Amino acid sequence: MPIAPPCPPEWLAGLDALAERAIGLSEPNPRVACRLITRDGRWFEGHTQHAGGPHAEVMALRSAQAAGVSVQGTTAIVTLEPCSHHGRTPPCCDALINAGVGHVIVALQDPNPQVAGRGIARLRDAGIRVDVLDPTHPLALASRALNVGFFSRMERQRPWVRMKLAASLDGATALPNGVSQWITGEAARRDGHAWRHRATAVLTGIGTVRSDDPRLDVRLVPASRQPVRVIVDSRLETPPQARVLQPPGPVWIYTAADAARSAAARAALQAQGAQVIDCPGPPKAAGGSPKVDLAAMMRDLAQREVNELHVEAGHQLNGSLLREGLVDEVLLYLAPRLLGPGAGLAQIGPFEALAQGIALSFIDLTPVGDDVRIRAHVCPRP
Repeated sequence: MPIAPPCPPEWLAGLDALAERAIGLSEPNPRVACRLITRDGRWFEGHTQHAGGPHAEVMALRSAQAAGVSVQGTTAIVTLEPCSHHGRTPPCCDALINAGVGHVIVALQDPNPQVAGRGIARLRDAGIRVDVLDPTHPLALASRALNVGFFSRMERQRPWVRMKLAASLDGATALPNGVSQWITGEAARRDGHAWRHRATAVLTGIGTVRSDDPRLDVRLVPASRQPVRVIVDSRLETPPQARVLQPPGPVWIYTAADAARSAAARAALQAQGAQVIDCPGPPKAAGGSPKVDLAAMMRDLAQREVNELHVEAGHQLNGSLLREGLVDEVLLYLAPRLLGPGAGLAQIGPFEALAQGIALSFIDLTPVGDDVRIRAHVCPRP
């Protein structure tokens, strides 16, 4: 049986929505909300700001201070354990201790090895009562889901990889002549930009860069920051005039091309502001071109503090990521039309048995304009 929270339910209501305000703002830090409840029942709130800016606890404390209200003996509710280490900012647990907070309710323990219970311990050592919600509590579940990329980076040393796809009802992502704009409607495209905005980085392949010349920035929804744009380009063939290289936001290009032989291409791309990252895979058969080591790329992206990676690529790169077990979630928009033969969702198989297919677990199905959005988790392979 779940443990009842040590406070009235209304104290916890809406904290998940408050934490969501940090989407697209707090990267690479987790999205956290804090609510202070004073002894006379007044509330003061805050959420995580940009990296290097104040965390949720400090924002809530500042709100109370601006109102001239003492926080001595107050209850602080935070959706993730207060940090205990000096990073870009001082420890939040020290801010709560110095403010004289009397009770702290934590939705989830921080998975960061630099914290991982140390914040809770420091608060208790200071004489503050600390309660941690049961992991099955709705607020705990919501906080983990909101920070799925942060948890993935801390626990698995790789980002949470979400693959976005748009197709006709019969699974075509483009006509045989390559035309794909637009299969889905404006509402679906706007929703897709909201998911881009959520991600730390957006990834595509050289095939998509050359065929579609996408920008891959966030334009259709308000954006406080732009995600990093990442290109998988094994032979370093990205045209220097490609739109993806234009501002705003940085561009990282992962390649397996020989540094000496590709010196001119590297210089041209670096002149456009792109960072070229060598990430070659193991040698292929004689005469074959080396490929980017996708698993190593994911580890490198995590080291570069990428929490959520949003993939918008063609069927070849999609297939490679799926075959290597590097996709965690599928975001599929289906349009109410049939297109017949054309490019598919991902180049996988052929399989000889149904059990060999990649299994998915549906999360939700939501109408978006005239289209339907399907979210599904990729099931671990047995």
